[in-house]
Amino acid sequence: MATAVAVVPPFDGVRDGVRRAVALSPVLLVIALLLVPAAGGAEGGTGGTGTVADAASGLLVLICLVRVMRDGRRPLTRGAAVVLGLPVLGICLAAITSHDPAASLPGVARYVQIFVLVPAAVLLTIRDRRDFAVIAWALVALALLQGAVGVTQYLTGTGASYRGEDVRAVGTFGPTDVMGMATVVSYGLVVVTGIALGSGRGRARTAAVVCAGLLAVPLTLSFSRGAWIATVLACALQLLLSGLRRAGRVALVTGALGVVLVGGFGVGSAMVKERVTSITQVAAAPDQSVTDRYTMWAAAGRMWRSEPVTGVGLKGFPQYRDSHASVALSSGSDTAGAGAAFQRQPLLSPHNMYLLVLSEQGLVGLVALAGSWAALLVGALRRRSRGADCALVATGLLSWQLIDFCYADIGGPSTVLMSVVLGLAAWWSLAEVRRA
Repeated sequence: MATAVAVVPPFDGVRDGVRRAVALSPVLLVIALLLVPAAGGAEGGTGGTGTVADAASGLLVLICLVRVMRDGRRPLTRGAAVVLGLPVLGICLAAITSHDPAASLPGVARYVQIFVLVPAAVLLTIRDRRDFAVIAWALVALALLQGAVGVTQYLTGTGASYRGEDVRAVGTFGPTDVMGMATVVSYGLVVVTGIALGSGRGRARTAAVVCAGLLAVPLTLSFSRGAWIATVLACALQLLLSGLRRAGRVALVTGALGVVLVGGFGVGSAMVKERVTSITQVAAAPDQSVTDRYTMWAAAGRMWRSEPVTGVGLKGFPQYRDSHASVALSSGSDTAGAGAAFQRQPLLSPHNMYLLVLSEQGLVGLVALAGSWAALLVGALRRRSRGADCALVATGLLSWQLIDFCYADIGGPSTVLMSVVLGLAAWWSLAEVRRA
């Protein structure tokens, strides 16, 4: 940002909470509206049905634009503008060189919304570390609410179908977006882990530890292997950054709690054990979902080899999938439960963000987009000395997202929350922070 922001303690209470909530209301509205059940299915790739949260993100961008025009000054530093605007290069080039440029236009709008406009708007809305804290705790509140819905679904047998039983915790996202609740809960768990590790003794740390324990339950009951892996690795990185001695102690306590919850109280013990075991069997004896994923990964690789520089074009993966995939690919995945009837969900993306970008945007698009993410991560790591709590939160969220992109891509109602998370991390990485 063009103006420096003061460093003040963010997680020890917010005296001016009401005033800040009003100023941050466009961002908080996007987060809150993710509690509204989405109408329709979740599409993979650059598709996805519009939701009220998506509409609120458009309002956020518009309000931010009005504020920038009213202030009449450059809102971003040159470096921040380059980092946030870099993905536009690959996006536009892939659309122009696409075999069907008109069909690529919705993909252009979606990518620019998620990776450029909304993160920039969030960055410009945040003024200091207290604003950062308000949005971070809002993510935790959303995670707790979605997690509560998910645990209720598991206990009452009203969740999404899993192994023939309606027990999979999906929150308000429904069976067509089984990763939605897992993503939201993972964000919340990573946030409170960063707060607990980076804050001094006090109510903030105590609240964070309690929230972490609560959020671990719905994350487990989501049965999402990708979310489990990303969360464990992101929190492990946060632990290492906070100190090796502390990392060892926390790892022992966490392991003991896991044994008590799953082994002692039997929190989804049989299904959880089977799901965890399946992680180690993805190469030796993969289930159909893993086979489909491998097949789509291979198809994405073939698409890239056919158009290595600019890819097959935005929204091109579904069009070229069948001509590049082997016969091992099934026609789709079965979804049911959580108030929805049985339906066949088409496989429209490789469920790997890097391969999706590589196949649709080529090397230019992948280097531009991944380069922007890498710059944000490096910036967050470099600013650790300016606030351990914010640094651990930002680094943890970015790490989680970059790891999860190995198993998932954009698509579904929860995608817009990812843009808010990127904006939150971008503020810490790119804003000009000075000591008060």
